[in-house]
Amino acid sequence: MGWPSTTLTGRTIAFLVAPYGAEQRQLASPWQAVAESGGTPRLLSTAPGRVQAVRQHALGDTFAVDGLVAEADPAGYDGLVLPGGVANPDLLRLDAAAVAFVRDCCAAGRPVAAICHAPWTLIEAGAVRGRTLTSWPSLRTDLLNAGAHWVDEEVHVCRDGPGPLVTGRGPADLPVFEDTLVTEFAHAAAKRRR
Repeated sequence: MGWPSTTLTGRTIAFLVAPYGAEQRQLASPWQAVAESGGTPRLLSTAPGRVQAVRQHALGDTFAVDGLVAEADPAGYDGLVLPGGVANPDLLRLDAAAVAFVRDCCAAGRPVAAICHAPWTLIEAGAVRGRTLTSWPSLRTDLLNAGAHWVDEEVHVCRDGPGPLVTGRGPADLPVFEDTLVTEFAHAAAKRRR
């Protein structure tokens, strides 16, 4: 993709997923984008060990968990990525520690990127009211009911809040989603350094 190798140098980016159900491409591809941009991605989950990713309706690979979200301090991260998959955000929004971590990252102005069904977790965290987002089309009504403005775009950046919120519709939009999240996370990090 050609991300600048120094864009996120020295920045640690949290990837939060449930033990089961993260869509593999939506986890692995943004992870690679962060790493190739010089950032350090860390996988947080609600249970230790490995998480089971999926490829649509089939099992995908497993990925090693770097830390438990219940023990994670949002101040230790320069951004948060929420991969999609249907089961993944549905499980996360039932976990109090995961919801609190997302809420705290958003409230602290950390840049957050969510794709596909991941905004379900943002809704549960109370982080979408007054914000403009895109998502998988089936979340439109959920987002509207939570006070968000929904747009049908491959990627949308909302700056009407404490920190930038980058959202993408789905797997087909991953390239532009990744470029945008790297750019927005780098700009947010540069602002905090000033």
